[in-house]
Amino acid sequence: MICRIWHGRTPRERADEYAAFLKERAIPDYRSVPGNIDVAILRRDEGDVAHFLTVTHWISEQAIRAFAGDDLLKAKYYPEDAGFLLEFEPQVQHFDVVAEQASC
Repeated sequence: MICRIWHGRTPRERADEYAAFLKERAIPDYRSVPGNIDVAILRRDEGDVAHFLTVTHWISEQAIRAFAGDDLLKAKYYPEDAGFLLEFEPQVQHFDVVAEQASC
């Protein structure tokens, strides 16, 4: 299993609106791709900025390609992101999941 992590920053005053956008637009997009296991969106406010992490789990690199294209580490953005984000980080991070324990 592969964990894919994206980071973005918004002005804090737009963070609630961006969180709602991610819930309505990004989560369904991720979940529509065969091989996506799950999606979590994390937020941390720091002064006038809100940090967002999108953490997804995938069964394979092939599944990630179906979502993000052939450049596996290239960040995928939506047109609406331009109205929220302070910058566009070019890459995401991938980690191999070596241990996990799910709770019921």
